[in-house]
Amino acid sequence: MDNLEKVHYVSVTGIIKKGDKYLICKRSSKEKNFPNKWCVPGGKIEHQDFINKEKDTSSHWLNIFEKTLKKEIKEETSLEINNIGYVSSLVFMRPNGFSTIVVSLHAEYESGEVTLNQDELNDYAWVDLEQAKKYNLIENIYEQIEKVEKIYRH
Repeated sequence: MDNLEKVHYVSVTGIIKKGDKYLICKRSSKEKNFPNKWCVPGGKIEHQDFINKEKDTSSHWLNIFEKTLKKEIKEETSLEINNIGYVSSLVFMRPNGFSTIVVSLHAEYESGEVTLNQDELNDYAWVDLEQAKKYNLIENIYEQIEKVEKIYRH
């Protein structure tokens, strides 16, 4: 079997809730995937996210999605988050032919003021569900925010 069959990028994204609003961000025009589209913050899981850190068991690093999401949200927006939970997962094909598995998580705003990493994101808004419809969101982002809204209603 071709080793490329087993190679994927893995990314995490975070739907951040603050009160009754959700954080959306506009991707830079320099981004290879979905330039100038609105999204939720996140990023790829890289070896450096865990390889030089102490393992949680003799063989494993635990909660890598949650730890990476906290790191990515901090790097991209300067916010601290907590109460992370699962929303959904999807796969898309990158222009280079590699697949990206995206794990969508939700979290609550803990602290901080939004300061964007301008290399990746160049605008942001805190929106409710109705307001989110007015933005040029990456496909399926709205449905994920809607799913999170339902999670918090219960």
